[in-house]
Amino acid sequence: MARAYPETMSLSRPDPSVVRLRPAVAADAAILMRWDKAPHVVACLTDDPDQHEAADWDEELAAQSDVFRYFIAEVDGRPIGAMLDIDPAGEPNGYWDEIEPNLRALDIWIGEADALNRGHGTQMMTQALNACFARPQVEAVVIDPLNSNTQAHRFYQRLGFRPEGRRVFNGTDDCLVHRLTRADWAARRMAA
Repeated sequence: MARAYPETMSLSRPDPSVVRLRPAVAADAAILMRWDKAPHVVACLTDDPDQHEAADWDEELAAQSDVFRYFIAEVDGRPIGAMLDIDPAGEPNGYWDEIEPNLRALDIWIGEADALNRGHGTQMMTQALNACFARPQVEAVVIDPLNSNTQAHRFYQRLGFRPEGRRVFNGTDDCLVHRLTRADWAARRMAA
């Protein structure tokens, strides 16, 4: 016997505060360039803002592959930030130098200043971490916030990342590398 109402549907709009990650495309280059010059973003990228060089976003987006891919975070259709998902062992520029395989590295930034401190970063990281650990070969995720960026350290540690130690990248960027293992992420998900 057929049911009278086989499906339930909602007529309400989706929650506008929910972050959606989508792959970055060539048309996103202009907004990424604008964000790359924003003072609050530059402060997270380098301890010496005078030495910061904005990326060539047309080139970055054209070079995406399985090794590294950019994502745009949107809230209610409005771009608010970006993420980079990287295989650090296979990265072509050698940024991570010698690092074991079966890892992913994430970079995150909220480009729109009015989108800061609203929980969007937590949603972005949660979605990205779920995607990373959906790949069976991924054993852990690493991140490299500046050592001076203690606010970022607290953010990542709330997500379960543990500090591994300081490391200098690009000859000048003093970072505190953090790691989140698959087991730690699974335990957090079970506890939630």
